Amino acid sequence: MNIQTNIAEIRKTIAEVCSGCGRNPEDVKLIAVSKTKPASMINEAAAAGQKLFGESYVQDFIDKVDDVSTAAQWHFIGGLQSNKVKYLRGKVAMIHSVDRLSLAGEINKQWQKLGQPIEILLQVNLGGEVSKSGADADHLEQLVRQVAALPMLRIKGLMTLPPYFDDPEKVRPYFRRLRELAESIASLNIPEVEMRELSMGMSHDFAVAIEEGATLIRIGTAIFGARD
Repeated sequence: MNIQTNIAEIRKTIAEVCSGCGRNPEDVKLIAVSKTKPASMINEAAAAGQKLFGESYVQDFIDKVDDVSTAAQWHFIGGLQSNKVKYLRGKVAMIHSVDRLSLAGEINKQWQKLGQPIEILLQVNLGGEVSKSGADADHLEQLVRQVAALPMLRIKGLMTLPPYFDDPEKVRPYFRRLRELAESIASLNIPEVEMRELSMGMSHDFAVAIEEGATLIRIGTAIFGARD
């Protein structure tokens, strides 16, 4: 397991995929999903030039964040309970998994204490899977309008966690649908709402996600190895 080599390989693939579909590789940001991984591995990735890290478990993140010696930028990408939001206050640059107004309200409340805004993405459940978080696509516009009214939240785009398929081509329709939803929301010109980020694609399907417009790809296994 060589984290530096793995990151270099992924960046090479990103560049190749972008070249093939006419995109600028600088428009695709790699998030190293470091959930359940120790600070030592995160420090190793940071030493290889990785700056963005994604965490999914609040307690795991809080337990190790102070042991990461480099200036990492943290994104929270997992399902989030409202009563855990306070532990993330001031520690994360973006929350990808906002899927309901009550959660958005608590994030707004906690960042009001800091007196500064937080960038968020709205998570959409496109597969209709009960086991996964996410707003229903049919109610997305309503949620966008409600969340946009909260003064400390800056909606920057959408996130999805589609159903798992071994064949990445079977995931493509979900990625395409998220992009289309983002385009639809952008066309409404809602104040304080941008649709510049699409968080989608993981270790096995990120190439297809990039082809469909992903700007934030969440890679864990291909960098750090299988989950413990």
